[in-house]
Amino acid sequence: MLKATEGRVARVSVSATPLNATAEYRSISGAPFPFLLESAVPGGRTFVGADPYAVLLARGDRVSLWREGRERTFRGNPFDAVAQLLAEQKLENPDGLALPCGAVGAFGYDLGQHLERLSHRAEDDLDFPDLVLGFYDAVACLDGRSLRVELPTRFPKRAIDPVTYRDAFCGGESTARKGRNFTRDQYLAAVARVREYIHAGDVYQVNLSQRFHARASTRPFEVYQALRAASPAPYAALLEFGRRALISASPEQFLELRGRTLLTRPIKGTRRRGVTPDDDARLAKELRASPKDDAELAMIIDLERNDLGRVCDPGSVVVSAPKVLESHPTVHHLSAAIEGRLRQGLGAVDVLRAAFPGGSVTGAPKIRAMEIIDELEPTRRAFYTGAIGGLGFDGSMNLSIAIRTVLADGDDCYFQAGGGIVADSDPAAEYDETLAKAAAMARALGVTLA
Repeated sequence: MLKATEGRVARVSVSATPLNATAEYRSISGAPFPFLLESAVPGGRTFVGADPYAVLLARGDRVSLWREGRERTFRGNPFDAVAQLLAEQKLENPDGLALPCGAVGAFGYDLGQHLERLSHRAEDDLDFPDLVLGFYDAVACLDGRSLRVELPTRFPKRAIDPVTYRDAFCGGESTARKGRNFTRDQYLAAVARVREYIHAGDVYQVNLSQRFHARASTRPFEVYQALRAASPAPYAALLEFGRRALISASPEQFLELRGRTLLTRPIKGTRRRGVTPDDDARLAKELRASPKDDAELAMIIDLERNDLGRVCDPGSVVVSAPKVLESHPTVHHLSAAIEGRLRQGLGAVDVLRAAFPGGSVTGAPKIRAMEIIDELEPTRRAFYTGAIGGLGFDGSMNLSIAIRTVLADGDDCYFQAGGGIVADSDPAAEYDETLAKAAAMARALGVTLA
């Protein structure tokens, strides 16, 4: 049983009949702001919810809070607004439930502008918000026990009525180009420019990405199912808001906070899967033995140790897994695990301020890498390489890096893939790596990349 600080008690019920994720999501998909967080790993949990009692949106420094059927708009730092709303619903969680109600949504890459002074050269052509979070007082957890957690809230009315929600909520008109945002030659030239910066001593590594476009006549849930089939992932997610949706099959955990234990698992180093078992084993062995990929991973481990060190007890940050080979349906990856003990008095939003965006999708040093990304990538990333997941009212947090993620705007779908550029990167190989990473998303959308 969960206990709330102001005399409120969260109710936990168990369904006698195991719930099916597909059926459960279909049953709520017509309500405002439905979400599905799902894990393909053995023992993984699935969370489903809709109809939040509050919704927080941000674009630049313009923040909108929808609550009790009304919108309040103000100028400010979105991270401050998130912290304030989370503080309203403090809960004890003695049973260690993974998501005991809370905020679920996505943090866009461009929220980094609220943490550091950054330029804005890239075109913002998608017109997505920088932040979308629903605050839910009822969540279903499908983990074999089919738990439902409900929290009586001080806000009896829901955030927004279904009519307003259906009328293209949180979305202006997109001016996005319908093809890729790079030609092959332009991408190769951008990789060469990154290498020039590296040789000049400006930076050690830059994550450079390119964006693709496809049309999909199916609903976001059908695209999600196709992506889930093409690329089972430990951090799959579907968030729908108005005519827009985020559809993700991320392999990478960004931040997990349980009690005071803080964890991040950056990914660096990629090879495609082989056509035959022998070819696949050769590629995996090549990745494990690659000095270039080792160097990429080592740099990001160092960056993440520094980020966690900003909010953890001195001496508590350790690299608990320095190098792990992860094999996914379309690619092999190298990953690492870095852990620390959060300092007393700090919480999830403090961690976000210290670590956002993830170093594996920026480069090192982080700020200079982000400046170079803004210079060389022609369009802003929106939610790509931001974070997706949940922040529990008990102070917990579990977020993935928003890679292998489709941004849907009606029938238009945008997806992006990149890689870490270092001094000895081969431009053609880096370009091919983006195609390998984008393959599952392209297949789910019925398009071919070349």
